[in-house]
Amino acid sequence: MKEKEVIFGHSPDSDDAFMYYGIASENVKIKGYKISHLMEDIESLNLRSEKGELDVTAISVAHYPNVSNHYQIMSCGSSVGRNYGPVLVSKKYKTLKELKGKKIGIPGKFTTSYMLFQIFAGIDLDVKFMHFEKIMGSINRGEVDAGVLLHEGQILFEKDGFNKILDLGEEWFNKTNLPIPLGVDLVNRKFEKKIREDLTTVFYNSVQYAILNENDALKYAMQYGRNLSFEEARKFVRMYVNQDTLDMGSDGLKAINKLFDLAINSGLLKEKPEIDLIHPRK
Repeated sequence: MKEKEVIFGHSPDSDDAFMYYGIASENVKIKGYKISHLMEDIESLNLRSEKGELDVTAISVAHYPNVSNHYQIMSCGSSVGRNYGPVLVSKKYKTLKELKGKKIGIPGKFTTSYMLFQIFAGIDLDVKFMHFEKIMGSINRGEVDAGVLLHEGQILFEKDGFNKILDLGEEWFNKTNLPIPLGVDLVNRKFEKKIREDLTTVFYNSVQYAILNENDALKYAMQYGRNLSFEEARKFVRMYVNQDTLDMGSDGLKAINKLFDLAINSGLLKEKPEIDLIHPRK
């Protein structure tokens, strides 16, 4: 019987690559399927998801209302922070008030960090969208006055001399007392339920394998990391790959719904989609 080829899309961020390690190392397989992967930054994956291009893909939670017709959210694979998240930083400025009317680097129009920024910043700013890897350099060169950092930047900014102005994860937690859902993994609705469950199960097993074989998974993930030491990579991955990643649970589901409610109240979203999670077979 010929294997069915499926494509998983994920970002090169340490946490995403870490989760994929079980599949990439071929220690986790699923009979009848050949899995390949496409690695792109999260905003590119957000855009691909609008057309339903990939079989399984990571996206920003904030973009899900735009693609819910194509995809179903997996209960596993989420990047979830508890009382931490994307940070607004600057070199020159130290308070949010000082940034009024200033240029702010944002890592993508469809990112959850931008949705959170719009909900919590509360001041008029000149937003400049750019690739997240360019934000620190753009601040250093004076091209923008501040920027929102994703991924590894969240643990490197102090070492590089940036001032933290706003931690969007802390703001979220103080308001909601819930974890912050930043990214989710989706499976394409074009497949029948059995196949969607198969693909969800193999991804769950891959995440679990990585957690149980942390050092090997970190070595794999660091091929794609951004100048992190091994211990820095471990710290970052543990922030976003944890029990919430294996199963977002009721807290994760509440958090996604709460994010969309706040977005509606802020005029960022017209209506929220139904969230029908698909679970792995245990």
